[in-house]
Amino acid sequence: MASGFVTAWAMFTVIPAPAVDDFSRPACARGMRMIPVIGLCLGLLAGTAAALVELLDGGRLLTMAAGLAVLALTNGCFHLDGLADTADGLGSRKPPDEALRIMKKSDIGPMGVVAVVGVLALELAAAASPHLAGWRGVWALVTMPMVARTGAVLASRRGVPAAPTSSLGRLFADLTTPATLALDLAGVLVVSAVSGWLLFGVRTAIAAVVACALAWLVEALWQRHLLARLGGITGDVFGSLIELTGLAYLLTVAVTA
Repeated sequence: MASGFVTAWAMFTVIPAPAVDDFSRPACARGMRMIPVIGLCLGLLAGTAAALVELLDGGRLLTMAAGLAVLALTNGCFHLDGLADTADGLGSRKPPDEALRIMKKSDIGPMGVVAVVGVLALELAAAASPHLAGWRGVWALVTMPMVARTGAVLASRRGVPAAPTSSLGRLFADLTTPATLALDLAGVLVVSAVSGWLLFGVRTAIAAVVACALAWLVEALWQRHLLARLGGITGDVFGSLIELTGLAYLLTVAVTA
């Protein structure tokens, strides 16, 4: 478990970690198992920044912005970059092999810009919801990255292929067993619901359960579309799935918590 945590930390954050030399598929499987825990850790960092702004009475928008900024910086904007590349590839309307080549380019096109700005704008808009006023907004920021990263776990499950030209896709595709997937999803659901219940009551707990369910529905639909369009998963696909899963969760709690 410890080795999986270190592997996931080294691969999915920019925060210094012990050196990792083993990036075999078994090591990556252990890392993928721990990625929701990594999300919770990053959420706690983002929540700490948001809590400081909240204590200084900085307002809901600034509170959410501070947390989202910390979250993006701690993962090196890796997932936002994946979202942008995926949007550019899909927006090209090219065949799968050409779309994948576009996604590998280092620059960002207009579709990528719109996708990133749109996601960040919607996340900030969630801060304006009265349901996320005060400390509920901080709670949502803490739990959202954990739920978001189940998007990657779902995409790495057995039976999901890698895109033909994706080295990262081949490393993580068809990797997560049904037992590991069920354990991760159950753990995320319990942590989200129980924390919401203990801090704010039954309504927030129910909102967390509904938000997780809707987030996973969005993930399934988006993943299905990407597999049909691109032929398999890539590192960029992981990023887009994480971002949209997290967005769906945050928007749902913003209207139900």
